[in-house]
Amino acid sequence: MRAVSRLTDTSINTVAKMLVDAGKFCAAFHDDKVRGVNAKRVQCDEIWSFTYAKAKNVAAAKAAPDGAGDTWTWTGIEADSKLIVSWLVGGRDSEYAIAFMDDMRQRLANRVQLTTDGHKAYLQAVEGAFGGDIDYAVLHKVYGASPEAAKGKYSPAECIGTQKHRVEGDPDPKHVSTSYVERSNLTMRMHNRRFTRLTNAFSKKFESHVHMVAIWAVWYNWVRIHKTLRVTPAMAAGLTDRLWSWEEIVAAMDEIAPKPGRPKTYKRKLI
Repeated sequence: MRAVSRLTDTSINTVAKMLVDAGKFCAAFHDDKVRGVNAKRVQCDEIWSFTYAKAKNVAAAKAAPDGAGDTWTWTGIEADSKLIVSWLVGGRDSEYAIAFMDDMRQRLANRVQLTTDGHKAYLQAVEGAFGGDIDYAVLHKVYGASPEAAKGKYSPAECIGTQKHRVEGDPDPKHVSTSYVERSNLTMRMHNRRFTRLTNAFSKKFESHVHMVAIWAVWYNWVRIHKTLRVTPAMAAGLTDRLWSWEEIVAAMDEIAPKPGRPKTYKRKLI
């Protein structure tokens, strides 16, 4: 944000305000446009980041704001169109899982096959949102021990196998996978500086992190052409028949923005 401020000779406060305005618009845009999605297979996952400070350091942090600590972004992607059907930023507990699945259910037009990882919060959330109207399976990954050389450093353990468990309905074992949503999360991490690990490029406010994810989701669904599909995910999902540009997104944002006007002037009445 400071780089943008310097390059455009604009106040950092103006850049911050534009982030808020754009984030709110993009969240509303996604909420309005991504409805009635005809999907076959949906994959869900969570991606970790932190706000202001990592959870273990929040207690000792100076003036930590509300929402400081570990921040999880829940994403649900349609396997064929690669459309991000639903996203949610917050904690990783059952309350957020329920809210995430309830939102997902409202955006789908038909019964789907759903795959999640082994996070237990999904079980109650999926049952509450879909009941028996879903083909649901869990992909449980088995990890080996971390090597001695990696102890004390950021280095995930090696995945040595997977286990597929049917939970509801009749999911096709061949399509029980979270590969697409994990790849989408990698794309999110690579394109958003706030997700970069082991740097100072984290979000300082929880609300700023939410706005950033909202903007990225609109860009990913509507503006970015998927390399394999040769169209945007929104086009592949049948939500639009054309490629959107950032100029159109900004124009739509400007249309609903309050129109600037001349400040009112008051004349002093002479007696």
